[in-house]
Amino acid sequence: MSAERVLSGMRPTGSLHLGHYHGVIENWVRLQDNYECLFFVADWHALTTQYDAPQNIAQAGRDMVIDWLAAGLDPEKAIIFQQSQVLQHAELHLLLSMMTPLGWLERVPTYKDQQEKLSHKDLSTYGFLGYPLLQSADILVYDAKHVPVGEDQVPHIELTREVARRFNHLYGRTPEFEQEVIAALKKLGATAKPYKELRQRYQQEGDHEVLRQAEAFLAGAEALSTADKESLWGWLVGSGKSILVEPAALLTKASKMPGLDGQKMSKSYNNTISLRETPEDVAKKLKAMPTDPARIRRTDAGNPKNCPVWQLHEVYSDDAKKQWVTEGCTSAGIGCIDCKNAVAEGINVVLAPMRARAAELAADPEKIDRILRDGAQRARALADETMARVRAVMGLTG
Repeated sequence: MSAERVLSGMRPTGSLHLGHYHGVIENWVRLQDNYECLFFVADWHALTTQYDAPQNIAQAGRDMVIDWLAAGLDPEKAIIFQQSQVLQHAELHLLLSMMTPLGWLERVPTYKDQQEKLSHKDLSTYGFLGYPLLQSADILVYDAKHVPVGEDQVPHIELTREVARRFNHLYGRTPEFEQEVIAALKKLGATAKPYKELRQRYQQEGDHEVLRQAEAFLAGAEALSTADKESLWGWLVGSGKSILVEPAALLTKASKMPGLDGQKMSKSYNNTISLRETPEDVAKKLKAMPTDPARIRRTDAGNPKNCPVWQLHEVYSDDAKKQWVTEGCTSAGIGCIDCKNAVAEGINVVLAPMRARAAELAADPEKIDRILRDGAQRARALADETMARVRAVMGLTG
């Protein structure tokens, strides 16, 4: 099992925009250099709300992968795949559904929130109720230790941890468990005593600092096999053998990318600039952006802090250009079109290489197919390792 594995996915929404890039993809590109990463197209998740109109999901997923690659994801560094091509996600979801209390799913904050936002759709389906558990299966099937999420998604990670804990408690206490613990403690020799003391502190006092100490202790115990370490960890926390790895949320900063109307950039608000937007369309969209309401005439002075365009300068302009905008706006030395043209230049500098790379990829559909096939094959191999353990402890081998 990898202690440094990261997993994340995205619903197929077609071509991505600047909000996606700065909120998610930029972070993924950084992570792939430091972790073993898996990134997937969550097409089954798309069906939880688009079950009545699935026609565009496949193409939207391909367009999204093109943008991922154009923005810097590298299939040599990360495993990129399509969720529905790795059937182990569905198998683990089914098995977890047998032991997950209904109330756990109903209390997930986004359950009622999404029902209210999508009130025009009938979401009284099992698929929609169970989508947080499918997310848990997505994570647990790869022994993912880290899941990059925003604060609003932390409850989903907590649910996943609870599900893993319950599974380990139910199925981790095999008949041989106690004997495995005794054998592992013997391997520790004289260092078994301090580990027993850590267990006593955790179980009697609930001291969570002990968990970090125990994790470090086991990581440095060269005499122990991976199976020994799993048994001793389960013995310490009282769950039994650790069959499923509890993930941790890897918090990412919320994207501050403003849309063309000053709200958060979102397709729902029709206020986006896509990663493949032409320079002409970038300039055209920016010209229609609202500005400081105090600048009715060209000669009126303004305040950048009251202007949505300034928020884009904060992302795309260097200090010299921001100073030029500030001085020009507050003195009426420049007009709003001058200000917008300046930020358009900055945006196009970022988008130019992505546009070129996306055009190459879109012209080579076989390459996208090859990347997704290879990614699914590699993902299935990792998922098989988990499912072998799961099937064994549930008595499903034969």
